[in-house]
Amino acid sequence: MGLDIRVPIGLMFTVFGVLLAGFGVLSDKAMYQRSLGINVNIGWGLVLLAFGAVMLLLGMRKQKAHSSRDKAATRSGA
Repeated sequence: MGLDIRVPIGLMFTVFGVLLAGFGVLSDKAMYQRSLGINVNIGWGLVLLAFGAVMLLLGMRKQKAHSSRDKAATRSGA
């Protein structure tokens, strides 16, 4: 079968999460006074990173199951 859609989506969210969390860590603390001192970039960056990691994990697990099933079918002669 082809590429599972969860893999590129997970990769995209993981990259965006890393970028957003990195920006939150490296940015000026004075910028967050308008949001009551809460660094929303770190929080949402970690949420995006976690979602992307879960999507990647699920997509890769599915691909691994398909590849092992295809190898077993090839060995059995089906």
